[in-house]
Amino acid sequence: MHPERSELNGTEKPTSDDVAKILRERIQSGELEAGAPMPTQALLVQEFEVQRSVVRQALRMLQQEGLLTEVIRGSPARVAARSSRTEAADGTPRQTMVALGPRISATFGAADVRIDALCLTAESLSAALGEQRTLIHTRRSMPATITVRVLLPNRDIDLAFPGMISDPEESDPVHRRWLAQRNAHGIVLSDHLRGLGAVHGIDVDIQFKALPFTPPVKLYLLNGTEVLFAYYQVTEREEQIGRESVAIYDALGGVSPLFSFGAGDGHDQAFVTQSQTWFDALWTTIATDLVLD
Repeated sequence: MHPERSELNGTEKPTSDDVAKILRERIQSGELEAGAPMPTQALLVQEFEVQRSVVRQALRMLQQEGLLTEVIRGSPARVAARSSRTEAADGTPRQTMVALGPRISATFGAADVRIDALCLTAESLSAALGEQRTLIHTRRSMPATITVRVLLPNRDIDLAFPGMISDPEESDPVHRRWLAQRNAHGIVLSDHLRGLGAVHGIDVDIQFKALPFTPPVKLYLLNGTEVLFAYYQVTEREEQIGRESVAIYDALGGVSPLFSFGAGDGHDQAFVTQSQTWFDALWTTIATDLVLD
């Protein structure tokens, strides 16, 4: 029996959590180096004396944490490079546009993908989901189902941001531009997923709903096990819209630092659970159906 296994459960069979814990420690200690292949599933089954399903689940857990890539049948997974994680080597959170793509890729390692998102325009999410086309086309990722729910601001509300600092005399060019961006990114996101579903036989369900307020944060819930969270940093700046220079309040979500909370730690688990409860409450109460046009 492997000594690490005996320290965990004594004579009991290790669970997927136990296997993931040991492998996580090997990755974080550098015993398993970034970019290196993991031992094959067959070797891990032999080492831990467990069923292959236990090993597969442990590997998926580490993939969802951003520690592994290429968790597919037929070839060993690889230890993720540090650049694919939500934090830099010094622990500093990475910008949304940098960090979200690898986390979405890890989410797509599951058989049933579920993503809930709260954001201003869905630009970052649309870009991250668009990256999955290559993985699916090359069979490096092949979920059976994809369920996506997106909460966006209602078109008829006065947004806190983006918005003109001075009240517009007539029409509001900042609001018109935000609405066009919201609709465009939502449509592209929907088209990406529905196209993948049609070509590869994936069961896709994507829904949008509208909120009666400006979200001060962006939130992504991934497979019910991870939360990615970023604050919109509101700034004042000049923006060229058409031929006019406009003073606006704005928040560039793509550069907002993205924080990750996983389901493994006690405090993180509570945050994941409450975030999902909060999202579900918004979805089923004050949010209204949204048609992008």
